[in-house]
Amino acid sequence: MATIAQTLPNSNARLAWFGKFLKDELAPYRGRAALVARMVITSTLVMIISMTFRLPYGAYGAIYALILSRESLEATATAVRMVIIGFGLAGAYILVGMIVALGDPLPRFIWIVTGFLVGFWAISALGNYAASTRFGYLIAITVTLWDRHITSAQKVENTLWAVGVITLASIITLLVEVVFASFRKSDALIDGIAERLTCVEELVKGYGSGDLVNASSRTTVARLAMTGSSQLRLILRRSNFDSQYAAEMGAVVALTGRLVDLAANLPNFTGRVAESDRERMDRVVRRIREIREDLIQGSVPKIHESTAESETPANLPLLVEIEQTVALFYEAFTGSESLRVFAPSAAADSGSPGSIFRRALLDPEHIRFALRGCLAATSCYVIFNALFWPEISTAVTTCFLTALTTIGASRQKQVLRVAGALVGGFVIGMGAQVFILPYIDSIAGFTVLFAAAISIGAWFATSSPRLSYFGVQVAVAFCLINLQEFRFQTSLAVARDRVIGVLLGLFMMWLFFDHLWSKPAGVEMKRTFVSALRLLAKLARGPDSTDLRKEIESSYALRESINAHFDRVRSLADGLLFEFGPSRSRDLELRDSIRRWQPQLRTLFVMRIASLKYRLQTPGFELPAALRVQLETYDSDSARLLEKMADWIERNEPQLTDRREISAERPNRIAERIAAEAAAQLPPGRAQSLISLLRGIHEVTTVLAKEVMSHAFVRPPGHPHDAEGELR
Repeated sequence: MATIAQTLPNSNARLAWFGKFLKDELAPYRGRAALVARMVITSTLVMIISMTFRLPYGAYGAIYALILSRESLEATATAVRMVIIGFGLAGAYILVGMIVALGDPLPRFIWIVTGFLVGFWAISALGNYAASTRFGYLIAITVTLWDRHITSAQKVENTLWAVGVITLASIITLLVEVVFASFRKSDALIDGIAERLTCVEELVKGYGSGDLVNASSRTTVARLAMTGSSQLRLILRRSNFDSQYAAEMGAVVALTGRLVDLAANLPNFTGRVAESDRERMDRVVRRIREIREDLIQGSVPKIHESTAESETPANLPLLVEIEQTVALFYEAFTGSESLRVFAPSAAADSGSPGSIFRRALLDPEHIRFALRGCLAATSCYVIFNALFWPEISTAVTTCFLTALTTIGASRQKQVLRVAGALVGGFVIGMGAQVFILPYIDSIAGFTVLFAAAISIGAWFATSSPRLSYFGVQVAVAFCLINLQEFRFQTSLAVARDRVIGVLLGLFMMWLFFDHLWSKPAGVEMKRTFVSALRLLAKLARGPDSTDLRKEIESSYALRESINAHFDRVRSLADGLLFEFGPSRSRDLELRDSIRRWQPQLRTLFVMRIASLKYRLQTPGFELPAALRVQLETYDSDSARLLEKMADWIERNEPQLTDRREISAERPNRIAERIAAEAAAQLPPGRAQSLISLLRGIHEVTTVLAKEVMSHAFVRPPGHPHDAEGELR
């Protein structure tokens, strides 16, 4: 802890950061309260059923009912399907093992260890983390059955109960989601479009009113721009809409995404809006509102063409593009062939059969990961059996639930798990046993207590991945204490045993994951950030072919991959704080630099998304051939600069022997030439928008390159190159 303290200026700064972190994570957002309500209702229903009918493993049923609820019915159905598949396979494996190896201790031990090995291999090898962890989790929660002094029939029965109760909980969760969806009477596609139009409307309205724009609106629009419209396009591809409606809504989704992309760039260029321009901004806001209301009501938007092509406010260079995009919504419903290309293709949803696997099945990384996890879980299994203390078998489940591929990420999850176990077990669980349960004498009173405790865990669980696991563990600890027996639990030993089991599992994970074939989070963070730079360079280069539909689909996939890399870098940066060792100070320095560079990279990403529309020549963004060639040349040079930055961070020395190769002088000359030609060949409004966007891209790229190239990376002794010099 002293090392962490040295990396921050003072304790007040740490407290301020932590306070802001909690405020951001626990702040309500659209749909959060409804999601928490569904989670609590589902988990409470499972609890009442399991307590009423005395179903074994009711605690695990309530837990899975809690974590299966998602923001949409389709997402919940997918999660339920994965859970049922994972638990079904695990149940079959356990039953086969009981038939083959139950009678002899040595074959039984080998079968259990093999189950651990397969479970951890699946976590690493399978692309679906939910299904793989469910397989290992069922093995972990039923492992104590193998050594209990009960008949074989009872062991089989209990295993079937475990599979059956969790499957029942999954079905109940899905039914509750169906009921809520029927009351909402909403269309997931229209709701997604309306949400995005509302965010754009609020942002443009804020600039038009002259008031200070809400930071939350800017953040939300930027997040939607980076995330893209993949979920909406997936809904379209999987729907049974007729071809005409699918094509029309495909164009609407694309135009909505374009509006979000343009609005996300407004904070980068917009200054104070003049009084004379506010009426124009208000007109745009009204038209966006009309489109949104018409779509919700199921009618065709009646929008007129914009007549302000040549008049662009000096402080709103992207307003012309926003007006043109709004005007195109009507064309989407009039059979415009230029917009048909935005309809999602069926082939885009078809993946390769082997995509379920991340790499080759016997990749050394999978084998090493499986061996480390197996050693940790097997050690816990041997210890609690040697001590005749099966109540601490939560150690094995801890190993499965905190197994991640990097030290920092795994340790971050371990810290969240132990913190959640302490809060849910000692604070809420034991607190309820001491102060509340002695005064409760009915299931109604216990239901109120249970719902209150689960509500706390559910609210934390609906935070970002940086904190959500803590909320899950609060609920897990409370359920394991109070739902293991069909009576009010007043013994404090239960909470003690659960927490001791968690601590034992964490110790074994530290022992094996940190000291055996470890992969530091710092190394993975650097690799992921470099990969994000290279992907952004690929996006900057633009289309490789003239097939517009293919390039649009490709750009969607690329931007989603870049956004996923950004999220992973942030997660790894958080996990790095929990790593210690000789490279800690160097890793923390790199972490600080990457955290400083990433916001600039995100800004560049959002601007690149908008500029790609000129390269794709989408309706409303057409350019003359000569200007398009100039823009292609600039994008190529700009992409090359991003790749050189990636090489510099990665230390790919052979490509960095000449610093002139990374100069920004040539891109700067090309940018100035494009600005001059755009002013001569395009209407004033279109020209100003393109010039402003291009200059913004150039400025961010150049500043970021200077910062990266001036960073003093650690080099091997005697290295011929240094970090001196400035980027021209």
